[in-house]
Amino acid sequence: MKDLIVTAAKGAVIGGTMLIPGVSGGSMAMMMGIYDKLIMAVSNFRKDVRRHFLFLLWFCIGAGLGMLIIARPLLHLLEVFPFPTQFFFIGAVAGCVPMIYSKARLAGFSWHVPVYILIGMAVVALLGLLPSDLVGGELGVWEPLLLLVAGVVCAAALVLPGISVSYLLLMLGLYDKTMAAISGLDILFLLPLFIGLCAGIVLTTKLLDSLMTNRPRATYLIILGFMIASVLEVFPGVPPFSQWIACILCLAAGFSVIYFISRKE
Repeated sequence: MKDLIVTAAKGAVIGGTMLIPGVSGGSMAMMMGIYDKLIMAVSNFRKDVRRHFLFLLWFCIGAGLGMLIIARPLLHLLEVFPFPTQFFFIGAVAGCVPMIYSKARLAGFSWHVPVYILIGMAVVALLGLLPSDLVGGELGVWEPLLLLVAGVVCAAALVLPGISVSYLLLMLGLYDKTMAAISGLDILFLLPLFIGLCAGIVLTTKLLDSLMTNRPRATYLIILGFMIASVLEVFPGVPPFSQWIACILCLAAGFSVIYFISRKE
């Protein structure tokens, strides 16, 4: 029960932060030390249905509560104190770099290391080149199918650290519509998106589970590239001189909290 409560608490943090554009749910799961467990639970669900179901159930309960309880105060902080809040997230990303590096099981440095990291960074950079409002506007009779495909695409962003679901929804022109649909419980809009999301999560996690087992070095180094590039999405620019101390303290706090959590895992 203690482990399930901890899982729900971590889910709340992830759920509460993933609605912030530029903040990746996968990155937060990695920072919370729960990423590998989530991938394994989804990809190997049928091998131990009861255990994986309880784990995912408590995680989803926590994530749902986090979206309802934590997201609004965080968004308020982002509006009132944008620079310190964003620097806290940058510090948090930096804090989990040592953990990801250790998971790559590197025996020593080789030329492959920067290449894999650059590949991950390039993928995130290419996503940033997507035209805004790609699927926005009136979708017409094709709406269910396009939302289904958008759900599959967003699933990859949800699973992969460093790629923000909120940012991808913005690029697809669906962020405002999705937020409005969630607020208004628009089932006809949300259902195809949810179905596509579930299908995409299953496909993506099975592939990732296989890669993390068989090719841990390449996989984790590419993930590291994802997360390094995601800092550019969160970086708010150079803060005013009057906020430098607050930003440095928040940066250090974000790094320290996540580094401490990752050391305990």
